[in-house]
Order: sequence, then C-alpha cells, then structure tokens
Amino acid sequence: MASYSSPQDYPGTPGPAGRPPRNGLGIAALVVGVIGLLLFWTLIGGVLLGITAIVLGVIGYRRVKKGEATNGAMALIGAIAGAIALVASVAVIAAGVSFLNSDEFGSYEECVRNADSVSEREQCAVDFREELEQR
Repeated sequence: MASYSSPQDYPGTPGPAGRPPRNGLGIAALVVGVIGLLLFWTLIGGVLLGITAIVLGVIGYRRVKKGEATNGAMALIGAIAGAIALVASVAVIAAGVSFLNSDEFGSYEECVRNADSVSEREQCAVDFREELEQR
C-alpha cells in the first residue's frame, strides 16, 4: 500500500487551513534595494529608494517573525542594501555641496560671470582645471 504525505509534512508549506506566505514585501525590499545601490549617485536612487527598501525590509522581516512570511533573509538583505544606498547617496550629496561651496568653484563662477566673450569663458575653464589639478 502506498503512503501519501500531506502538505503539512513539508516545512514552509501551508496546511489545508493555512494561508500562503506573504513574501511580497521581502521581495520588493530586495528589488528596490538593489536598484537603489545601482542608482545611489542620484537623489531619487539613493535617498528615496534607499529609505523605501529599509522600510519594506523591516516590515517584511517582521512578517517573518510573526510567521506570516518565509523570506527573512531576502527582506534583511533588501534593508541592508537600502541602507548602503542611502549612506552612499548622502556621501555623494555632501561631496557635491562641498565642491559647489569651495573657493575654487566660486572663483570659476565669478570668472564666467565677468567674461565678455567665448574665449574668455574657455580661459576660465582652463584656469579652473589647472587649480583643481594643483590640489
């Protein structure tokens, strides 16, 4: 006589009265976190997608703790990827703001503003490039 196993015999498989795992947030956290890592150099990519991945990952991980989902590692990796994207984006933004507030950029901007011809503007760019190379 053949023996048949029930769905309850396999871990992670819902029983007859159980609900299927709700893994959507963990998957979304991972996808958004990876996209945030790829686009960290943009404001939307790093900051907004990073924060979104963190939130989705935390909520997805909480679902795992409640037994409503089965992809805890995926949710955790998505949240971590989002945090890395957020930190990298903030560093890029800080470097950009620092550069735009530097004395070299201010002198370049003033030079271009006072230039009367295209050749004078080009000379401003050459001078600016030389100042940066000396640093």
